[in-house]
Amino acid sequence: MALFAIFILGIANFAMHRAVMNSGHPMLGRSPWYVHRLGGRITLITEFLLLFAAMLLVAEGWAWAAWLYFGYSALNALAAWLILTRRV
Repeated sequence: MALFAIFILGIANFAMHRAVMNSGHPMLGRSPWYVHRLGGRITLITEFLLLFAAMLLVAEGWAWAAWLYFGYSALNALAAWLILTRRV
């Protein structure tokens, strides 16, 4: 069950990430060079590696990794909401 939950959270994280990258927010223009490297794919690769690591850890029986990934996803959701609604 935890693997499925992490997978669903991973899909949501990718969607939020892409929405923020496509938002045209002025803050993105002030981001470091590596954020824009290869059209933002470097940050998507990082997102994938976090998801992959969390799924591997949970598959090995480390339940705390699911809670950490949930917390990470909650912070991502808050940040995406702040950026997409132009509150920052």
